[in-house]
Formats: sequence, structure tokens, C-alpha cells
Amino acid sequence: MIGFGANKGIIPNVCEELFQAIENRDKNQEYQVTFSMLEIYNEQVRDLLSRIKKPGGLKVREDQQLGFYVDGLKSVPCENYAQIERLMEQGAKIRTTASTNMNASSSRSHMVITIQFKQVFLDRDLTKQSSINLVDLAGSERQKSSGSEGDRLREGSLVNLSLTNLGNVISALADAAMGKKVLHVPYRDSVLTKLLQSALGGNSRTTLIAAISPADICYEETLSTLRYAERKAPILTIRGQFPASPLVVLLQLRKTQGLSVCPPLHRAKKIRNKAVVNTSTLMRESRAENDRLLLGCGNCRIAELPACLLGPPSDQMSWVNQLEQARREWQQHYVAIAQERQMKKTFPHLLNVNEDPQLTGVLKHFIQAGSCDAGKAASNTITLQGLGISDKHASFTNSGGKVTVTPYGKCKVIVNGVPIATKTKLQHLDRIILGSNSAYLYIGFPSERGSEDLSRFDYDFFQLERAAAEGVSADKLGAMNSGDGKADPSVLAVFQDYVKLMPLVAEANQMSEELKKGLNMELKVKNLASSDSRGCDLQKEVTVKVTHQRTHQVWIWSKAKFINRKFLMEELYQRFLDGEDSQVAQEDDPFWDPVEVVHLGSAHIWLQSLAYCMKFEEQVEFLNCDGLEEAVLHIHINPCSPTGRARGEEDVVTDPVDLLGKRMDFQIRLVQCLGTKWLKEDAERGVQMGYRIYDLPNTLYTKPVWKIVNPQIDETVQFTTLNASQEFLNYLQTNALIVDLWGLQEGCAELSCSRLDLMVTGEGHILVDTKKISTAMDTGQSTSNQIPELYLKLLKLEQETELLRNINRVLREENVLLKESIERTSSSQQAHQPSRTRKITWMTAQGPLARDINQMCTTQQVSYDREFARALKVFYQSMNVARGQFLKLRHYKPPEDDQMLRPFVHQQSQMLKDFGDLLESSLWKLKNDVALIVKQKKECLLHAE
Repeated sequence: MIGFGANKGIIPNVCEELFQAIENRDKNQEYQVTFSMLEIYNEQVRDLLSRIKKPGGLKVREDQQLGFYVDGLKSVPCENYAQIERLMEQGAKIRTTASTNMNASSSRSHMVITIQFKQVFLDRDLTKQSSINLVDLAGSERQKSSGSEGDRLREGSLVNLSLTNLGNVISALADAAMGKKVLHVPYRDSVLTKLLQSALGGNSRTTLIAAISPADICYEETLSTLRYAERKAPILTIRGQFPASPLVVLLQLRKTQGLSVCPPLHRAKKIRNKAVVNTSTLMRESRAENDRLLLGCGNCRIAELPACLLGPPSDQMSWVNQLEQARREWQQHYVAIAQERQMKKTFPHLLNVNEDPQLTGVLKHFIQAGSCDAGKAASNTITLQGLGISDKHASFTNSGGKVTVTPYGKCKVIVNGVPIATKTKLQHLDRIILGSNSAYLYIGFPSERGSEDLSRFDYDFFQLERAAAEGVSADKLGAMNSGDGKADPSVLAVFQDYVKLMPLVAEANQMSEELKKGLNMELKVKNLASSDSRGCDLQKEVTVKVTHQRTHQVWIWSKAKFINRKFLMEELYQRFLDGEDSQVAQEDDPFWDPVEVVHLGSAHIWLQSLAYCMKFEEQVEFLNCDGLEEAVLHIHINPCSPTGRARGEEDVVTDPVDLLGKRMDFQIRLVQCLGTKWLKEDAERGVQMGYRIYDLPNTLYTKPVWKIVNPQIDETVQFTTLNASQEFLNYLQTNALIVDLWGLQEGCAELSCSRLDLMVTGEGHILVDTKKISTAMDTGQSTSNQIPELYLKLLKLEQETELLRNINRVLREENVLLKESIERTSSSQQAHQPSRTRKITWMTAQGPLARDINQMCTTQQVSYDREFARALKVFYQSMNVARGQFLKLRHYKPPEDDQMLRPFVHQQSQMLKDFGDLLESSLWKLKNDVALIVKQKKECLLHAE
């Protein structure tokens, strides 16, 4: 609407065109232009041309002839476009101060600029007057995006409320225009619709303008806007207030949380107003009135202007007096501008940087020779407004051709992203953040300046620098881990969210401190070092960890929920600043939430050993969202018989295919949780664990354990697959069991799982790999959660049939071999009869010995298989250790401090060496064990022969 830099917005263009038309006026015409500028934030009206702030804002009043108007709003006569530019700049300064003080940035408030335009035709004693209202609407907030969906608090902020009321008014007017019966048009439901009553449903003409963005990042919003415009959905409407020539109101929606158009406006084009040009012949009316009064009162001749033409109190002063007073103010204003320009050329100064580019650079704080204090108190040389600004915040010293800044006490001062506590020398173009988020660019002495492009030091630059100083970057979040050298778009989006939320979290913490809520909020990246069951990185997202400093209660808020809560915090904080009662009921307090269970971390247990019927016993780390150890889990995974008896080494298989189609039973035993940090921080807390394996529909949770740092869990669950599928065997070989650790707090609901949805065997074991079973049950065989006895028998018969098929296949192969052997020996039977007789006689004589040799070979064969299984078991155990070391290496990040880089490189090299040695020794041992077993087997066969 306003634009910035070389890009002029709609408002400057309208005003410039207006005065260009005035310059070409007829000699017998006179034009009078007055300008006013206001802001609506939280349903309160603030005059942006007045430096006096009234508590509660200006009042909106109603007059029978005038309708709604703002009482006490300053209207300034203007003679040229340059004066309007100055007024907009002045309003932007006040708006910036308000934004700094209460975060009422343009995206959260409505701005209304009103131009009263009067045409006086001197030769005809005729006047026409119009009102041009240019309105910059705040962006609409989607409920889901703002986190208010499902929240116990209000579903939307006051911004949404006013936009909704605007949509309701438009809908009612559209229905009336289409002939429907409308009993009430809800103009009074919001300040915005009150002030726009004449524009929306008065004596006005309407023109529709759709405002779109050419940027590719706004593609969806642009397309949505065009669709609404094509379906008669305006973004900008043009109207007239006082009856006169066509009048203009421009309603622009600024994009904040995804939607750049307001859906309720889609019916505005259906509104049909009948515009009539109303004229006032003031001189004739006055003469007629005088004559009437003269006739009624004898000698008394009184010229009285009708009340309907007087306007609000601010308009009752004659135009000549208004213009004279405005010229005096303009003269003072021009002197101040000239003085400011001279000081810019002479002294170093601070230039404000705002999230809204329109509000950047409008505030300048000069640092003159000597020492000057900066802070909230009016006695300071530099008066600052904003969250976290103390009465005396910092001292700036200009001496000896250099400028230094020194914080007072523990006041927050950040220079180039780094917090400072002592006197610091400033260099030209240094970035300074005072308090929570008041950003300034330092402009040095004239001798230090060049032709730098100051536009690159925008709000995002400050926040990126601040994030880098805190050790947060796109690379640290894993943006370049895709393998092809290209940045991961999803990770970049998370990084942008992180940077965007940093100042908001700082402001929320400051409001919590001043309101004495006792909350501390910090940004976290969910799944920063987490992976799924196959080891692939999970999608990352930004969350806010909220901790109550006194009770140590913890909450995890999503990005959307935090943003919604912050807007509600601002409303509460505004009441606190205005001296109103800021105490609210607990359920309405945005700083309060019911106590909830907190996810602490996850542990990965690879199931490869289970695919070979090997037992697994290990201590595995629980890693939190930062990739740091939260606790250690002691876990057993044991193959077992249907009765629960542990399998031995003789049951180990060398190929998982051997288990295909067979019944498998195994137990998962969670033994103990060691060194839990969550419990060390507060002894009153508790923990629970949860896991889900393969196609299990629900997560299984352990019993809660409270107030024990090393809780003994000792819970065993037996799982069964009646007919192991290839998919399940593949799962065991490639996936891990993920065990989640949950933190319990006093008063929160414990986690539980209903086992009614789980299928179990007759012995009560939980069934997995149930695709075939589910299919059978879906056909109507049973509705119980237990497997039908008939189906169990059928599975057993299928297994026995498959076993018989295998035996039959082996017997057929042996028969073929025997036939071939008989055919080969029959041809030489006569020639070798004596020797054959001796051989049979010898074997008959040595029968017991041959049987002993045969039995010995069979026993040794079993022994070799057992040794081979044992070798494989040792190898897989060492591979699990190697996999754990490899995961540590993946998440081992370099330090920010350059002095710590050398120890980091040395430690990383040592970890790589240990990892390589372990891998090499494991492979070497497996190779030697297998070679030894093969050698012994060959020797046994030769001895048997």
C-alpha cells in the first residue's frame, strides 16, 4: 500500500495523481485537501499523526448526519504531495515506535489513511466533497496455521475477528443487493466496519482491484487471489463517503500466515450501491436561512450553518485558520528536517531496523560528542521503547574519533550477534540489538562511510547473524546431508522457521519476566538427530520447549501453537502496559497449559540377530532431540519356544530363509533404564517407555515408574508369528526396534495402551505378521481378538504339509541318484563280482565300526553347525557395536570455538580409527572361524572315507 524505496505503493500514487490534477484546475475552482492517518490494533484506535497516546485509544463516536467518526483524530491540511509524503513518514515513525513497544507491526494491525477532498466552485457558490479512505488490512490468520485449532483458548485473535466482521457485512450487503431480505447489517461489530460503513453500503461507487505479487514464493497466494478475483472476489474496493464524486477505499490483505486474501470478501462484487452526486450551495442556503430568521425575529440577522455540514469537532475550524496553523507547523517541521539532515552528515547515529521494511530507517538516534545514556526513561538523551529495555539500558560514548557502547548492569546488548557485558568499540555498519529485539544499524563517522548498500542489512540479516552466533545454521541442521551436494529444502525451511521464531521467543520470555509468569522458552528442533526404524533421518520441525522455573514443569509447543499463544500474550501484556488488570483466569492465561507427558528420546535396537534366531542383550543409548544421551536402556531380545523357553545355539540358522513359513516366538524384555537426566533434574518425576514392532497396530507402554533415577522396568512381552512371511524376515534384517522414553510430571495422565485391538494366541502371546490372519478374519471367520482354533489347526496342517513336501522332494532326489548309481554298477557287475563280495563281507564284519563312524560324522556335523552359528553370533554382536559407533560419528558435530577444533579433530580421528579397527577385527575373526570350521569338516570327511 505504501511501498518502500523506489517502489511506490498505491497510496503515494493516488495522492500524487490527485495533486497533479489539482495543478491543472480552473481559475474559478478551489480545492481543499486534509490528511489523517490512524491505526487499529486490538480494536483500539491510535492517531499516527499525534505523539500523544491516550490510554485505551481514541473513541469512535456516531453522529446522526455524519455516521461514525473518530473523536479527536488529527486532520492536517495539505497544499502539495510533498506534505503528504512528510505526514506518511511522520506516521511511520509513530507506528514504528508502537511496533517496537508492543509488536503492533503492520501485519497485525489495520492502517486507515483518510483524505478529505473538497471542491469549491466560486462562480456558482457550489461545493462538492469526498472522502478517500485507503486501508491497509492486517493479514488473515488461518486457524490451523495459527495453532488455535483445537486450542482451549479463543479460536482467533482480534485481527481475525475484525476481518470476519468485515466479511459478514459484505455478505449482508450482497444479499440485500440480490433481493434477499436482510434485517440487520452488522456494522457495529468491529471498529473497522464502523469506520467503513459509508464505503461499504453508503452513497458510493465501487471498483474492484486485485493486488498480486510476482514473486515465485507467493505463487500459491497469487493463484488464490486470481481465482477469487475471477469469481468476483475483490482485494481492493473503491467507495465514496460524503456524497460527491467517486470515492476510494483500498483494502489490502498482507500475507502473514499463508493466506493473502480474505475469503469473506468473495461476495463484495455483488454489492450494488446507487451513487448520487450531492452538491451543497452553501451561500444560497445561508442567505435563505438568514431571510427566514429575519422574518421570524425582526431585527436579528443570524447566518447559521446547518449542523450536518459542520462535521466532527476537528472540522469545525474554518479552512483558512486550519491552513494557517498547518503552515506554521509545516515551517517548524521543515526546520526540524533540515536540522536532522545536517546531523546525519555530521554525527554517527543509530538507524532502526524493523521486520516490516516500510518501518525500517524512520527512527534515527544521534550520538553527539561526549557520553549519552539510552533507555526507557524520558531523562535519557536517547529514548528507547521496546521489550526488555530498562530505564537506563546502555551508555554510548563519542570521544577521540571513536564510539563505544557499555551496557548497564545485566541489560541485554548484542553487537554483531554476540552478547556483550563490557565497553565495546563500534565500527561502521555494526549491528546492535538492545533488549529483546530492538534492532539498530550503527552508522559511523562521515569519514568512515562509503557508498555501501544499507538495504542488505535488513531484519533477516540481524536474525541470521544472531542464529550463527548461537551455533545454529542450515549446515548444522543437516541441510547438506542429501549426498548430491544440494541443500535439502525441508531442512532449509526448518532453519528459516528457527530464525523467524528466535526474536519471538526472546519477546515472549521478556513478557513472561515482566508479568512474573516464571516461564522460560527455548527453541528446539524436533528430530534433529532422530531416525526411523531403517536409519533414515526423520522430518525435522521447530518446537518451543517451555519450562516453569519454579515447579520445573515442561511443555513442548509446536510452532503454530507458540505463535498463537504469543499473540494472546501480547494482548495481556498490552493491558499490563495500559495499567489495566492483567490477571486472568487460569484457563484463559496464555502462559498456562495443563501438564503433559514429554518425549525425552529414542533408542534403536537392530533386530538382525533375531532373523538368525540369536539372542540379543545390549545397553543402548536414548538420544534426545539434540542427539545427546538422555539415558541408557538395558534390553534383552530372545528367540524362544511357544512355551517361553529360550532357544539354544543349536537352534541358530545360517540363512533367514530357513524360517520362512514357520512359527517364530521371541520375547522383548526391558530390564532397566540407567542414568535418566529427566529424573536427575527433578526427583518427583517419572518415566514410561513405549515401542511398536512391525505391523503392531498400537504402541505398547511399560508401567510408569516414579522418583527413581535408575528405574527397574523388568517387563517381558512375548510375540508370535505363526507363519513367518518374507516381508517380516526382511524387516528383521533391515530395521530396528525403536523404544521411546517418555517423561511423566506430577498431575499428568499416564500413557496406556488398550490390548483389545491386538490379536493374541491361545497362550496370550501377541501376534505380529498378521496379514494372512487379518484377511481370514475379514472374511467373517471370527470377530474375536483371539485366533480361531480351527484356523490354528489349519496353519499347523499347512506347516506339516510343507514339511512333508520338502521330505518328499529330498527323497525323490535320492531315488534319482540311487537309480543312476545302480545303472552305472550293473554293467560292471560280472567283472567285479569277487571284489564286490569281499567288500560286502568286510562291511558285514565291520558293521558296528561303520555305524560308529557314521554316528561320529553326524555328531561332528552338528558340532560344526553349532560352531558356525556361534561365530555368526559373535560377528553380529560386534557389528551392533560398530553400528553404534558409526551413529555417534554421524552426529558428532565440530565446535564453534576455533581453539577447540584441534582436540575435536584428534578425537574424531581416534573414533574413526577405533571404528575401522573394530570392523577389520570383526571381519578377520569371522573369516578365520569359518576357514577353521571348513578345514575341520574336510578332515572329518576324509577320515570317514
